[in-house]
Amino acid sequence: MERRRFLRHAGLGLATGAVAAPAIVSAQPTIQWRLASSFPKTLDTLYGAAESLAKRVAEATEGRFQIRVFAAGEIVPGLQVLDAVQNGTVQCGHTAPYYYVGKDPAFAFATAVPFGLNARQQNAWMYAGGGLDAVAALFKDYGCVQFPAGNTGVQMGGWYRKEIKSLADLKGLKMRVSGMAGQVLARLGVVGQQIAGNEIYQALERGTIDAAEWVGPYDDEKLGFQKVAKYYYYPGWWEGGPQLSTIVNLQQWEALPKHYQAIFEAACAESNIQMLARYDAKNPEALRRLVNNGTQLRPFPKPILEAAQKAAFEIYDEAAAKSAHFKRIYGPWLKFRNDQFLWFRTAEMSYDHFAYTSPIPKAGAKKP
Repeated sequence: MERRRFLRHAGLGLATGAVAAPAIVSAQPTIQWRLASSFPKTLDTLYGAAESLAKRVAEATEGRFQIRVFAAGEIVPGLQVLDAVQNGTVQCGHTAPYYYVGKDPAFAFATAVPFGLNARQQNAWMYAGGGLDAVAALFKDYGCVQFPAGNTGVQMGGWYRKEIKSLADLKGLKMRVSGMAGQVLARLGVVGQQIAGNEIYQALERGTIDAAEWVGPYDDEKLGFQKVAKYYYYPGWWEGGPQLSTIVNLQQWEALPKHYQAIFEAACAESNIQMLARYDAKNPEALRRLVNNGTQLRPFPKPILEAAQKAAFEIYDEAAAKSAHFKRIYGPWLKFRNDQFLWFRTAEMSYDHFAYTSPIPKAGAKKP
């Protein structure tokens, strides 16, 4: 009798267990978001980071959390992504926050400031040096939350129709440039213009601008700048390690189930790693192709770098006097930067200088 009762209860338990997993799955909400990108579809690295994010989120939720990605101009222009997220036109966006320094100069810290951190240092600051918390208050004022979701590594200094041999050659130069770099270059006589990526080629081709910076060899080649400008300068001192971000409408984020939040945040971190890896893998061959096809590679003269750095730190002091967020972030960020530079100068720079200036071994040759 007891055995039959046990078996009946056991059978009921097994039956309950058999439907438990599907019931749990069906209880997960189905959510559909739209993401506005600041970048055109032709750039598989920048636009592709948002696609990778959406794909990973869908895979991790068995298709129940879907994010549809829209390229620059499909819903809003590339430079209006923050506004679209803030006002709820879209739930999230993928952008470079330094596009919005006109709203508050502190947005530059979430991408890059001239003579600032390289990619590794930016990640260190964000994830382990207080950066995420530092910029969170800024984004909250705009009804958003922010997650690192890409980094290009140090960029190139842009394309020019004429050689830049001295500070005098910058006077009156009309240049597409973003973030605080435009303010720095303005002090050197450059007339800066912020133009979305998908509009730069036409402006350079038509002579609306005399020079343009974008990212680096892989993307620049895709956009065809080498066809309309001959001289390619380095380094991009204004972007040592520019970070891209996914920004999310705060109300939408708070309404998201906690495990969906965790999945989304992890997918952003994965996109952050993947983008840098892709650029590091693809830039060398792209640069070789550009040079082989006639691009003239040039370093910025040292006097230009020195003048730009002096102007940059003068601007930071001025920004701290005008923006409470910039002032709050700048002091701790500067200390972090200086500590990082001391460490990298000790280990990384000494290794890099020796390794990069040594002869490059060829396959099959005797190693030193």
